[in-house]
Formats: sequence, structure tokens, C-alpha cells
Amino acid sequence: MIYSKTIFIGLSVLCGCTNNKKTSVENASKPNIVFILTDDQAWNLLSRDGRYPFLKTPEIDRIANEGIVFENAFVTTSLCSPSRACLMTGCYAHKHGVFINSYGDPNPEVPFLPKILQETGYETAFLGKWHMKNGAEPRKGFDYWLSFDGQGQYIDPPLNENGREFTEKGYMTDILTDYAVRWLKKPKEKPFCLFLWHKAVHAPFTPAPGDSSAFADALIPEYENWYDDMADKPQWMRRGWVYGVHYKNWLDSRGKPVPDKINPHPWDPKNPKVMGYLRAMLAVDRSVGNIRNCLEELNILDRTILIYGSDNGFFIGSHQRGDKRLMYEESLRIPLIMRYPSIIKAGSNNREMVLNIDVAPTIIELAGGKVPGDMQGTSMAPLLRNERTHWRTSFMYEYFQEEYAPGFVTMVGVRNKRYKYIETPFVADDINELYDLETDPGEMNNLINNPGYQSVKSEMMRELRNLKTSTGYFDPCVFKE
Repeated sequence: MIYSKTIFIGLSVLCGCTNNKKTSVENASKPNIVFILTDDQAWNLLSRDGRYPFLKTPEIDRIANEGIVFENAFVTTSLCSPSRACLMTGCYAHKHGVFINSYGDPNPEVPFLPKILQETGYETAFLGKWHMKNGAEPRKGFDYWLSFDGQGQYIDPPLNENGREFTEKGYMTDILTDYAVRWLKKPKEKPFCLFLWHKAVHAPFTPAPGDSSAFADALIPEYENWYDDMADKPQWMRRGWVYGVHYKNWLDSRGKPVPDKINPHPWDPKNPKVMGYLRAMLAVDRSVGNIRNCLEELNILDRTILIYGSDNGFFIGSHQRGDKRLMYEESLRIPLIMRYPSIIKAGSNNREMVLNIDVAPTIIELAGGKVPGDMQGTSMAPLLRNERTHWRTSFMYEYFQEEYAPGFVTMVGVRNKRYKYIETPFVADDINELYDLETDPGEMNNLINNPGYQSVKSEMMRELRNLKTSTGYFDPCVFKE
């Protein structure tokens, strides 16, 4: 039988039933969950945001119109592996142990969402990009597994299905969607949680073959903060821009002169990489539509929690950058949408600061489980119900220097509703950063030495110290130049 109540989350799916009569009655109140996650998707990439008028994402927009959009959703580390582990554990990177890309799977001593769901009576499935510890082999906590090693590849990808290795012909986004639909249609004896974690839209930006010439005449709008000359930014940032951030270039640049400011490249409204990035979103949108249609055909759509989100943001043109990692808004901010009409009013918007570490406790509470006390995130369930609640007024960000790209140094910072403070504790003789997001949303004016903001700086430094203490922050020193 197909279980009758489902939670559909653009980042994961849960579902389940049992043969025991009493347990079956209990499970009747449990929703299924579908959690769809994209990779490196900027928060404003959807057509509903209006940033790219030629890019149409009607299926994701429909989910947003039928559910709730979190306007201020952020990650606590803007990097693939750590952020994915945050989603699976509800903990900061310094606690779950996945500090950098491909470092390993989460520390087995921290809470692990899929195992908790299994213990709560759910059948779990993971399809897509794992990208924590290297290797495509199945991980514990999942009843069904379809994944690949590392970043994988878009065309004709090698896959691992429950330990069986093979190559599948076709385009990765379509392949994962087809397997997910097949899995959803299989009879189940428990409520389920499906994690559909796409490779898209990660580099190399590769659209589906049929989308390779989409919006050929379009011009990409210029970011207002594209022309950042970095004159008031830290010197290490300008050094990386001039000489390169990757290992050899960064080490070779030691001792070389660093300019007081950089000369920004001109904006290219037809940038082929950005066009490829935007075109890759078209298959993701179709995927969301196919999953939604499948749930509707199975008559479980309105009994399913759907979560849609991204593992981190992406610059695609702000601050002369095309990556993530830094503690600027385009890097931190992610799309986060949930649909579940039983408790979410259609067309809702929420402006509280929610984090990727909040997703796991939210899923657990909605699934009827007990949220572990050592999870550091907070269940968003009260926000979904539009209940009055005391919510966070600030959060901490952390990033740890990688050998792969040491030009992005270890940083830690705090953001509240108006200000952002960033420090780099292991960079000598350089400046930190302070921004007033109300007057300078593009983060172009570093106020760290502005006499009028010294009291704000002191308050933000104090708040960061408090957050470090309350979260048990430490630097693992995985790499130091």
C-alpha cells in the first residue's frame, strides 16, 4: 500500500507504516516527507524573485505559492560538505566534524537525522549527491540508496544503487528524478522520508541537452555590488583576487605586493558560465513538478511535507566573485520553501532568521519523534503554524581554511537583523569587517574603523563571544598556511 500521509520537503522525504494495529494507528498521524536539495543555488534564482526575468521556474514557484517561503534562510557554513552535514545532524560544523569538503561523514556521536527517522518508524531513501566522505557506497540510516562519488558527473554518470555499481545513460537531474518517482510508487509498509539531493546546479554548469540554447537572446542583469574594488576589504581578500585562491597560486603569492584596491572586470551580460548555471535550473524545476505530480497521482500530495532548498548560496557576480565560502549575503542566503497544507497557510512568508541546522529538528518534530537535546538547531514548526514564539535574534557563521583553496581563510562571524561582523582570527596585521545591512545591503562599505560604529562593533564582538561559548566553538586547524 502507498502510505496516505506525506510531508514533502524540497530537501527530503519521510514516510512509513507498520503491521501492528496500534502502531498503524499511531503512524496514521505521521506525514511522509520529501526533501529536495539543490547545490550552489543562489537564494534569488527563482522566477518568483524577479532577479532573472527570462528564467521561468513555474513548478518551484507553485510550491512557494502553496506553502511558506522563508525570506531569511541562511547556512552556518557556506560550503557543500559541511552544510550537508548540518542538514543531516542539526549541528554546527565544529560539532558534527565535517569541517571542509570531502573531509569525512558526520561524527557518529552526534545526532543523525535518517537514523532518528528510522527509529521513529520511517522508511528512508537517499538519492543524489552525498559529497561528505569520498565514495559512493551506501551509508547507514537509509533503506534505499542511489548516489555517486564526490561531485559526480552530469552526463552518463556512474552510480551506486544499494551497493551495485553501474553507469546510467542520460542527464543526472533527469536520472535522479526518474529513480525517485519509481521509488515513490513502490508499495510501502511505513511512512517514508525521501532525500532527493541534486548535483545541479553545481559547476561545471551543464544544462540538460534540450536546454542548452534556452533564452539565447537574454541579457543577465548586473549585480549592484559587482564593481567592488575591495579598497576597504581585508588585504587577504585582494591578494586572492589578484594572485588566485588555490593552493599553488596562494603559496606562490606570499610576500608579493598586494594593491590597495583592485580594478573590477567589466560585467558581461552574456557570460556563458552564468548562462549555463541558469539553464541548469530548468531541469531542476521540471524535477520538482514531476515529484509533485507523482505525489498527486498517489493521492498523498496534501498529506506530504515538501521542503525545497539549497546547500549554500552562490555569488554569480556579486563582489567580483562566482563561488561561495565568504560571509556575504549572496553566499550565506539560501532558498527555503515548505509545503504542508495541514499546518501551513498557502502563500505564507516568514522573515525570521532560520538556519540549515533548523531543518533536522523540524523534520523530527513533524515526524512525531523526539528532537535530541544536543541538536543545535531549533524546530521551525511554530513558524510553520504562524505561532508567536521567541526566535533567535542573531546567529554565528564559521568557515575553516582548506588546503584546496587556502585563499579563503578561516573566518567566524555573527549576523543579526541589521549588522554583520566578521573576523579572521589567524590572519595577522589585517582588518576585520562590519556592515550595516540596513543602509548597505550590498556590503560595499566596511565600517570596522568608522568612529560612529565602534559601539556597534563592541556589541557584535560580545555577541560573537557568547555564541562561540554557547555552541562550543573551536577551530580544528584542518589546514593552516
